[in-house]
Amino acid sequence: MVRKSLRSRSRRRVYKRLPGGSVKIHYEKRKPSRAVCGNCGVTLKGIPNLRPNKMIHLAKTKKRPERYFGGVLCSSCSREKIKEFYRKVQ
Repeated sequence: MVRKSLRSRSRRRVYKRLPGGSVKIHYEKRKPSRAVCGNCGVTLKGIPNLRPNKMIHLAKTKKRPERYFGGVLCSSCSREKIKEFYRKVQ
């Protein structure tokens, strides 16, 4: 039997099939919310929503897109930011 503190509804129930054919309930922490754009608040593409201990095992390229403001701004907001920067330079 699992600890009572783990059997709360704050943890999600995952049904795992064991090699013997029986099914057992595993209690895992819930997934965090999706990453959002810092400017417009839309959900970011290309960023997994995993817990920090699972993100550690991913490669750096799997954690965020490889472009300016990748993982911070959405593609349209970052495009506008880059345009704005180059307009100021000229």
